[in-house]
Amino acid sequence: MQQFTVYKIGPEIKIAGVDLSFTNASLFMVVSTTIIIAFLYFGSRERKIIPSKIQLITEMLYNFVAKMISDTAGSKAKPYFPFIFSLFLFVLICNMVGMLPYSFTVTSHIIVTLIMALFIFVAVTIIGFVKHGFKYLNIFVPSGVPAVLLPLITVIEIISYLSRPVSLSVRLFANMMAGHTMLKVFGGFVVSLGILGGWLPLSFSVALTGLEILVAFLQAYVFAILTCIYLNDALNLHH
Repeated sequence: MQQFTVYKIGPEIKIAGVDLSFTNASLFMVVSTTIIIAFLYFGSRERKIIPSKIQLITEMLYNFVAKMISDTAGSKAKPYFPFIFSLFLFVLICNMVGMLPYSFTVTSHIIVTLIMALFIFVAVTIIGFVKHGFKYLNIFVPSGVPAVLLPLITVIEIISYLSRPVSLSVRLFANMMAGHTMLKVFGGFVVSLGILGGWLPLSFSVALTGLEILVAFLQAYVFAILTCIYLNDALNLHH
């Protein structure tokens, strides 16, 4: 489990008793952000009619996220495209960078995914109240429910709403951590069994690597699309 260890890089920094030291997690978040900025810069710099490969990938990602927002949250969510697009790319690149040897998977730590999920939860709740005022509380009162069941259903809706940041963060963290742990386990079998007996766990490691790349993309997609669904509830007040 050493691959998940967070350690400090450079001098210790404490402000008002809070440890703000630069860590390996901070480093790989900076690396991921730098990759995203460089990728988008070179992908949108020339904007040719016949696009280059990097421009084509950039446009495909742009259209992919734009369609996802349109399909799940409607036209009212268009102003929030930059945030959803940035969120999707950040999670995706952090996941992909974590697949490189000797790297660090930022999204395999619950503190990182929970902070992102809490930010989304608070932001969506604020948007809901700004758009609808106290009518936003109607989200906890589904229409068409019999009066006898209404108190029970309302409590369930409130619990479900408050559990959103937990489910959103744990899903991403657990999938990334479990996948990397499995890769490490099979990699250890390859080393311990040697050349003769290591071919089977090696083949599993190769298959798992391919699966993990798919999971890295799917988890970024799920994280972004759930954010769109929560945003849709806040903007359109479906209940």
